[in-house]
This record gives sequence, C-alpha cells and structure tokens, in this order.
Amino acid sequence: MKDIRDRQAQLQQMVEDMLREAADQGASAAEAGVNFDVGLSVSVRLGEVETIEHTRDQGMAVSVYFGHRKGSASTSDFKPEAIRDTVRAACNIARFTTEDRCAGLADAERMAQTQPDLDLYHPWDIGVEQAIAQGKECEAAARDLDPRITNSEGATLTSHTGLQVYGNSHGFIGGYPSSSHSLSCSVIGGEGASMQRDYWYTSARSPAELESAQAVGRRAGERTLARLGARQIKTCEAPVIFQAEMAVSLLRSLTGAISGSSLYRRSSFLLDQLEQQIFPDFVHIHENPLLPRGPASAPFDSEGVATAPKDLVRDGILKSYLLSSYSARKLNLESTGNAGGVRNLSIDSGSMDLAELLRQLGTGLLVTELMGSGLNMVTGDYSRGAAGFWVENGEILYPVEEITIAGNMKQMFAGLQAVATDVDRRGNMRTGSWLLGPMMIAGS
Repeated sequence: MKDIRDRQAQLQQMVEDMLREAADQGASAAEAGVNFDVGLSVSVRLGEVETIEHTRDQGMAVSVYFGHRKGSASTSDFKPEAIRDTVRAACNIARFTTEDRCAGLADAERMAQTQPDLDLYHPWDIGVEQAIAQGKECEAAARDLDPRITNSEGATLTSHTGLQVYGNSHGFIGGYPSSSHSLSCSVIGGEGASMQRDYWYTSARSPAELESAQAVGRRAGERTLARLGARQIKTCEAPVIFQAEMAVSLLRSLTGAISGSSLYRRSSFLLDQLEQQIFPDFVHIHENPLLPRGPASAPFDSEGVATAPKDLVRDGILKSYLLSSYSARKLNLESTGNAGGVRNLSIDSGSMDLAELLRQLGTGLLVTELMGSGLNMVTGDYSRGAAGFWVENGEILYPVEEITIAGNMKQMFAGLQAVATDVDRRGNMRTGSWLLGPMMIAGS
C-alpha cells in the first residue's frame, strides 16, 4: 500500500501543478485529471497460449475556462514541460472558442467534502504462468464437458489496477486506487448441421470473488450445448422474458433516455416525464455509487461532485434524471452527481426465480441473446435481432434463432410484469430477468 500511496501523492502534485499553471496563464478556472494503470491479459486457445499482454498506461487532461469559454488538452507525457505545454494548448483553444453560458466548473458547494474508502483496491499478485494455467483450466472445463463441444474461441484472464486523481480550482482534489479482474471463456458446439457458440465470464474487484475457472468453463459449455438445434419460429405476438444478462440492456435504454445530453437535445422518448408514471407501481430502480467493492463505485463524479444513493424510479414514477453540471444548466436544473454516468444501478426483484417466471410466462419467448442496436431514442421504437428459447406451458421446448423482436420502449416499460431473483451482479447495472407483455416476434 505504501507504493500506491506514494504514487497517489505524485499524481496529486501533478494535478496541483496543472491548476497552478492554468492560473498563471490567465485562466479564470480550471480542472485537471491524471490516471495511471497497469495490467496483465493472457489468452489461451485449444490449450495453447495465444497472447500475453502487459499494459502500462498513463495520461493527464486539463480543461481551462476563460469566463464561459472552454479549452481542453491532454497528454501521456508526465514531464514538467509537458504540463506547461498541455495547459498552454488548452488556453490557446479557450481564447478562440465561442462563449457557452453553461460551461464552467460544477458549483463549489457541491464538491465532495469527504472521500470514504469504498474498498475498491484489491491487486492480484498473479504471475504469467499462473494466469496461463487458469486460462487452460477454464477452457478445458468447457471442452471436456461434452463431445459436441468441437472448437474454442479461447479463454482470457485479465487483471488491472489503476489510480486516478481529479482536482479543480475550487480547491477540490481527490483520488483513489481501484482494481478489476475477469476470466472469460467462449466455445463452439456442433450437432449435425447445427453449430453454435456461447460464452460465460466472471468479473470482480477482488480476485477472491471471481467464480472458479472450472465453473466459468462449464457454464460456457452448458450455454453452448443448450443452443444446439436452434430453429426459427413463425411470426407471432407473444410475451417475452429478457434473461438477466439481456435485461441489463433495457436498463441502459432507460439511463440513456434520462441522461442530460439526450434531454437537452430533446432526443429522448422520456422527455418531460419527471414525476410521471413510466413503470408499474411495483418498480423501484435506484443508484448506489457508494457500494463497497461496487464495479462503478466512486465517492465523487468526474467533476468532483459528491455522489450519494438515490432513487431513479420509485413506485413506477420517474424521480430523477442523470445530470452533469453542464446538462443541468442547459435544463435549468441541478447536477445529480452523474457526470461520467450512472454508478451501480439496481432494480428490485420480486419473489420469483427464473423457473417460476417461466411458469408465469406460460407460452412465449425467453431471450438470451440480442443483436444490433435497434432503438430509436426519440420515439422509443425498438427492434433487435434475437435468439433464445421457445417456451410452452412454462417449460422450455427448444432453442430458437434468426428472429427479430419489436415493440416500443415506453410500452415495454409500462408492460413490465415481474423481475426475477436471478440477479446478474457482474456489471454496473444489476437486474434479474424481466417478464414483459406481448411483443411482435418476426420469424419465418
């Protein structure tokens, strides 16, 4: 830990130097950030090492303000003269830009006063040989599962640690170290004329919280085998379950629609919906940026504004947008502490597991893969390629592929019937599977 504390002190000094240089060059305000990251990535395929990558990245960026004129510049050179040159470049840009009344630092009173330890730093002392061994074990668990696993796209282990520091001329400066580790596997299966691929992965701040290599490989193999023999279905209208990993995309559509940039550009299907009912009244969607070991936890946003837990949707009613200081000023509102995005978003589950959700579905489609990006953010019209399983009487009958599902996102949100307990906790957005009302399913 001493090394990381020393490194953080060095980066903080660099931020202070950039801010002082900006003031010396006449800027009325400035903000600066510095990051330093190191990592290891190892990939194996068919039992042989494919790639070994050691990464070491660094960078610093500064934004200066001359009144309401803004200029930004960045560099990966940490030499003192590079700091001066980078600030000078930002100042030269700012002097010739058009004034924007919304440009400027976040309000001084919104700066984080405390920086709690969120337990984000868990370095993994893993060597290359150990990483290779884990990758091989993971891939072997998938390939040895069944003779129908005929090929592999490989297994990859990654381990990264990083340190970031941000400061501005309000006198705010803060930083923290973090880590992230993952293991993934993708394999191909064949049976007759049918060939399918699928994957699985595990990800965590701490290596102790990763799934085992064997568990990841087995899950990848099982998912691939389950898709063999997939067929098209006839075009129909039926209720749909988005499996947890796919339901995350629906939460992303929500956050995109309530983000400040979409709102002030008036390019959102949820325009002017604050305090309006957009989901059934059982729905509770909330953000917790202070979640210990959370994949997106942070004590302050990318402008230094203090983060805090909050409800986005309560009782089905939209309670908050996602605003930076800039987008808030464009909308004549206040920053929500979401410069840089949403952090650790969750939707509360009901009492049913996936098997019970399938029984409630009755006859319809279980979606396990989505393709393309078919959402019109202005109208909410939704159409995406999909694959999954056809369900009748609450039981999975057979895998399906080469289909398209379509609807309107506002109607899909309003038609949410239940959220299962099979929560996917690996990413920034956490949800169980969603059961939605009827959607159009285009097939043969």
